[in-house]
Amino acid sequence: MEKLLDRFLRYVAVDTQSDENSESQPSSARQLDLLRMLRDELLAMGVDATLDEFGYVMAALPSNLDVPVPAVGFIAHVDTSPDASGAGVKPQIIRNYDGAPIALKGVEGLFLSPSEFPELLAHKGETLITTDGTTLLGADDKAGVAEIMDAVQYLVLHPEVKHGKICIGFTPDEEIGRGVVKFDVARFGADYAYTMDGGDVGELEFENFNAAAATLRVQGLNVHPGYAKGKMKNAMRIAMEFNELLPAFEKPEYTEGYEGFYHLIGMKGSVEDAELTYIVRDHSLPRYEARKAFMTRCADFLNAKYGEGTVSVELRHQYYNMREQVEPHYHIIDTAMEAMRLAGVEPKVQPIRGGTDGANLSFKGLPCPNIFAGGLNFHGKMEWVSLENMEKASAVILNLIALFSKA
Repeated sequence: MEKLLDRFLRYVAVDTQSDENSESQPSSARQLDLLRMLRDELLAMGVDATLDEFGYVMAALPSNLDVPVPAVGFIAHVDTSPDASGAGVKPQIIRNYDGAPIALKGVEGLFLSPSEFPELLAHKGETLITTDGTTLLGADDKAGVAEIMDAVQYLVLHPEVKHGKICIGFTPDEEIGRGVVKFDVARFGADYAYTMDGGDVGELEFENFNAAAATLRVQGLNVHPGYAKGKMKNAMRIAMEFNELLPAFEKPEYTEGYEGFYHLIGMKGSVEDAELTYIVRDHSLPRYEARKAFMTRCADFLNAKYGEGTVSVELRHQYYNMREQVEPHYHIIDTAMEAMRLAGVEPKVQPIRGGTDGANLSFKGLPCPNIFAGGLNFHGKMEWVSLENMEKASAVILNLIALFSKA
């Protein structure tokens, strides 16, 4: 029986970064390296598993009960964020963490410190896995992948454990908002499902942001600077002016809880043309729509100032808040809370300040809340995960299976 830590380390060694500029599905061929590995590992366990043309691994353990019970699914994504490199990950294993700053040895002078990340202190005495400071770790969401595979392995090795139908799904491209665009819910076969894609131990979420991506394009006018008076339109400066029109404190670094934001994630340009890319987020649908409308008004204001056609904003919807789809099935939240308590974990029901595949799946007719996978500081070199968190997440999966078998 492969240990959970060893499995996780194998998975993070595979570069699976998704590519937001690609139109293919999956967006990067490298994701298929891990997806094929997962399919083959499931087949080697004797579990019926497939990998389709769109990069979805689906597998199922048939029910071994004499009575019908709901089929429950568990889903995780294999891709890592485009925000930081996922190639050549060199994990550091810190056993019996003592609460001191952790040197990220790939970058001289870089530390993961409780002074900046006080949540580390809640995990003293545990085994932590960090980056070496040169890449992200990939616990988002390879921790979830490893936890699901660990639970499947347990069930295969213990056929005496009674359970209903269990559906397993691994997806690409979640990080770029396209994770389940072509996911066939009917073929998956679950009545209810959970994404194992949350953060610290105990997190349980069935509310997420409404989300859009925005691209601002500015067409400037370049004239020799010695003769530019009254003629030049500097696209970069106009783009900066647009950014300054957005509310100063409605940015990720100033918001929490149910507060939404505008987040500048990319910029490029010259005097002649410039481009800014944003993500726009809010839990409230009316506020979400108002944010998009405000960006359009800012563009209109700059066009009135600099001339029609100078500025354009393209807004692309990504996903909606799943609360309205999950809340009518609140028993799956209650069941998840019970499964956590059986694992010695106190549930923390809270809104996701992000999104999961579960949001779009819920709107496809598969109610799908999100459960902790155990990692923190996702999408960057300060990412880390607790092995004990991961072990508890795997236990929660098995507890959910047991509880659904009694439904």
